[in-house]
Amino acid sequence: MSIDIKTKAQIEKMRLSGRLAAEVLEMLRPLVVPGVTTAELDERAYDYIVTRLNALPGKAGYRGFEHTLGTSINGVVWNGVPSDKDVLRDGDIVGIEVALIKNSWFGATTRTFLVGKPDAAARRLVTATEAALAAAIAIVREGSRLGDIGHAIERVAKASGFSVVREYCGHGIGRGYHEEPEVAHTGRMGSGLWLKKGMVFTIEPMLNAGGPDVENLGDTVEVVTSDGELSAQAQHTVLVTETGAEILTAWADRERGAPRTAR
Repeated sequence: MSIDIKTKAQIEKMRLSGRLAAEVLEMLRPLVVPGVTTAELDERAYDYIVTRLNALPGKAGYRGFEHTLGTSINGVVWNGVPSDKDVLRDGDIVGIEVALIKNSWFGATTRTFLVGKPDAAARRLVTATEAALAAAIAIVREGSRLGDIGHAIERVAKASGFSVVREYCGHGIGRGYHEEPEVAHTGRMGSGLWLKKGMVFTIEPMLNAGGPDVENLGDTVEVVTSDGELSAQAQHTVLVTETGAEILTAWADRERGAPRTAR
């Protein structure tokens, strides 16, 4: 396994890419309302990334994905495809994944938004997912291990009564969208790769309201819960430091952990 340790100059470039990816999410927030289509959100994101940020969409063209955003509604776990037919409705939740390339370096972040007034169960799922991400990030520092990250996520999910999707994981990121190492969202304390200063990777837990099983429907790239229950995702790009983790994609509300409601 070849792990790319970023230099100070490279980290500065990744800080910019990460900040811009988070900026796209912030731009989209007031647009995530009942009645909007995911295709409209995708178009706005593309225009903002290309015209305003002078960057490139990072998901488009990656493993056959043809859009700027991943837009995963309710029981869609990951890789939701923007469409004119997908109209957001009051009570939905929608995970919006942003990846972009600035000066040849990737930044990526995902957050699950509440549309209108979802019920308490949906809010609790989104809150737990962000809490799982925060718990995992709190573990990260030079000398920790990858298994510690997955263990932290599982602990929060179990305590909240939710399951963790096992088939998909975080990953190294830099000049490539997906680099080594893989960052599993389940694990044992004290197991796995030792973390080193200068590593940059994503942590992106997906929590399900029902069971952990997921599947693809037909030829689509979308992944859905097998039982049709809700799923939520939260993702940050993080830098390993000597004393902790630097969040390169920090959200505008400063990681307070409260789910964001689109109004």
